[in-house]
Amino acid sequence: MNAPTLKVLSLGAGVQSTCLLLMAAEGHLPGLDVAIFADTGWEPRAVYDHLDRIEREIAAPAGIPVLRVSSGNIRSDALDPSKHFASMPLHILNSTGSEGMSRRQCTGQYKTRPIKEKVRELLGCPHPQRIPAGVHVEQWIGISVDEFTRAKDADVSYMKNRFPLIEHGFSRSDCLRLLRSRGFGQTPKSACLGCPYHGNAQWRSLRDSSPQEWHDVVEFDAAIRSGNARATAEGTPLLGQAYLHCSRRPLDQAPTDRVTAHEWSGRQGDIFDALADAELENGDPDGCSPWSCRSGAPVQADVDLTA
Repeated sequence: MNAPTLKVLSLGAGVQSTCLLLMAAEGHLPGLDVAIFADTGWEPRAVYDHLDRIEREIAAPAGIPVLRVSSGNIRSDALDPSKHFASMPLHILNSTGSEGMSRRQCTGQYKTRPIKEKVRELLGCPHPQRIPAGVHVEQWIGISVDEFTRAKDADVSYMKNRFPLIEHGFSRSDCLRLLRSRGFGQTPKSACLGCPYHGNAQWRSLRDSSPQEWHDVVEFDAAIRSGNARATAEGTPLLGQAYLHCSRRPLDQAPTDRVTAHEWSGRQGDIFDALADAELENGDPDGCSPWSCRSGAPVQADVDLTA
């Protein structure tokens, strides 16, 4: 195989990808050329602040550019009847009383697509140009050993995935310990404010620590009750009702104070290990990685950027 043209970090700005950036900046993982952050436009303020900080304190001193890419604002697109919206995995209560979830297309549209477009640009072959055979980037993805089953090959020939945390035997707990030792112990989860995969712990944290953002997601939850705005405007609203919370109740009425058995068990023992491992209560994923959404099956982009 030809040597990669570039080594690129898929930077979600959560625990694992921040750890990879730190390891590259310190020379433990040499050769990183650029980090790419895919911005959905609706991340928590804490994530944007953290991204600014790691760019300023880690990436810039090491000479690693951080590129921010976007294919739109997921919140405003969902509420704009003129936009074709890549659906979020909303919790659906059908008119018959049965329950379901809408398709998850948001990761492909708002995460993987803009990253692929930027990679093509970096290779000098924007779509629809064909990328010469053998030309590719090595893409570093922050998947740790405790989730190794999510490590997948890229679905395009010009990106070859690499998983340095798995190669070095790093768990999420190991990543947190390294980040704490460097002063980054408060690295937030990277996921949209209104991600339907949030569990009670994350909803409570948002409600109690960021009232303005909580009000924002409560408003959004009410606005998407009949599905996305374009479908409603075209006369094809949901036959049931859509919700952000898995209880399929309005977010400000949902049982977010209920502590699950899984969450409670995670409060025992080392508080730092609890942060690393036990926040994965049912429906409370470890953030949204572009290449391995922590809830549901790993996702591939629905858009064709291979030509």
